Amino acid sequence: MENLFAILVVLIPILGIIGGVFLKPWLTLREKQLATEASMVAEKAAQYAAQTEKLEQRVRVLERIITDRGLALSNEIDALRIGGEAPARIEH
Repeated sequence: MENLFAILVVLIPILGIIGGVFLKPWLTLREKQLATEASMVAEKAAQYAAQTEKLEQRVRVLERIITDRGLALSNEIDALRIGGEAPARIEH
């Protein structure tokens, strides 16, 4: 029992030193890697947000075109269905 206690008294400081020498730099490196990955993810999220905003703007424009000129477009389609009639040109 005394031998086990003596071994523990010697091993605990050795493990502490080994942990400080090897584990601390590894933890620091891992922390930097995680920070870099988080930065990359945030940048990618910002790119997706910008792309989504552009697409939303385009959809708003298309909705406005459809609602503002829906009747004229309907008349043009009907004129094409009747056949022979030239559709009226829509001015922008």
